[in-house]
Amino acid sequence: MTGDDYGRQLGQLLPPGAAWTQDPDSVLQQLLRALGQAYGRAHRRADDLYRETDVGEAFETLSRWEAALGLPDECSVLGSQTVQERVSAALAKLVSLGGQSRAYFLALADALGYPNATITEYQSRRHGRARMGGLYGSDEWEDAWQLNLPETLVIERRHGRAAMGEQYRVWGDAQLECVMHKHKPAGSFLIFSYGGN
Repeated sequence: MTGDDYGRQLGQLLPPGAAWTQDPDSVLQQLLRALGQAYGRAHRRADDLYRETDVGEAFETLSRWEAALGLPDECSVLGSQTVQERVSAALAKLVSLGGQSRAYFLALADALGYPNATITEYQSRRHGRARMGGLYGSDEWEDAWQLNLPETLVIERRHGRAAMGEQYRVWGDAQLECVMHKHKPAGSFLIFSYGGN
């Protein structure tokens, strides 16, 4: 509700009678509209606070969310991140409370900005499980899996905006790879495929 809405509502709460005029130009109605502006501001701030309870919408309370979630950690560097990257890191931390399923890792990739990621699982070739023409994999492939990401992320270095010694191009998403490696099953081998299947 706006301040004008609150002002009208305050005017409607007055008892009937000549002492409580409903004339919009009267001093009483102007006072009620002025009081309504304060209520409108409080209402807008309450709406802002409600939005801040969702880490995906947080802006003013983002640093509090990060402190509660233990960020920055080894997979996120607070100083060099944009606000959206910080929000993504906080979302990923909330989602990453535990799990070993495909759905868990896909939700983690989604929280980090890859909603169309897929997973390919590999297995060693065994009698009765292999098909003619299928790929041959040794026992090491039993614990290998691949995260397929829909696009290749290439970060270009811009003249005048980088320190000496920085790479001209960086491929991949270091934060995503760090988070996935941190939460992958122990002993498994994770492959990242950008822009492929």
